[in-house]
Amino acid sequence: MRNLLCLGAVLAALAGCAAPQQPNADAETLARVAYRHPGPPALTLYTMINNRTGRGGHTSLMINASERVIFDPAGSFYASVVPERDDVIHGITPAVEKAYRGAHARSTYHVVVQRIEVTPQQAQKAYQLAISNGRVPGAFCAQATIGILQQVPGFESLDRTFYPEKLAEQFGQLPGVVTERYYENDSGDLQAGLAKSDAALSAASE
Repeated sequence: MRNLLCLGAVLAALAGCAAPQQPNADAETLARVAYRHPGPPALTLYTMINNRTGRGGHTSLMINASERVIFDPAGSFYASVVPERDDVIHGITPAVEKAYRGAHARSTYHVVVQRIEVTPQQAQKAYQLAISNGRVPGAFCAQATIGILQQVPGFESLDRTFYPEKLAEQFGQLPGVVTERYYENDSGDLQAGLAKSDAALSAASE
């Protein structure tokens, strides 16, 4: 019973990590928007942190490999010009990456951005795992992200956890990780942030 109560508390704390599923984009759409950032292969962990409690509300992973994508397990991000398939967001140009951060950072949350450069082989392994992972149940964002990272050589030491902030602590201790925090002070309403980002991206694509 105690374990069930603890799990219930975790799921309640991660309510923001349980979003309505977006429809899968077709292969032609994904190929059309595919984007490879010119920088080195890298993994970037995003952790959305509650400004009041310090607890994590969501975890996601940007992967710069043969293309740049964001593994956004059970995530809330949506933009009409940014396609998604099985919790993987495609076409992560600098503008889309900025919109992604901006949609999550608000008066109530900030985003911890932790980046580590990796080999092309490590990046491609993470990419392939994300693409083949499938959709993730709500509140399992940290578990799913760790599940992918643990299969990438060099990241096997990460321990499983339901808590995004605990994953961020572990990730930040890896050699070579660069950490920054991103803040915005706009509306505390996530849906308002998503609408703002969607409008900006749609205008830029016209």
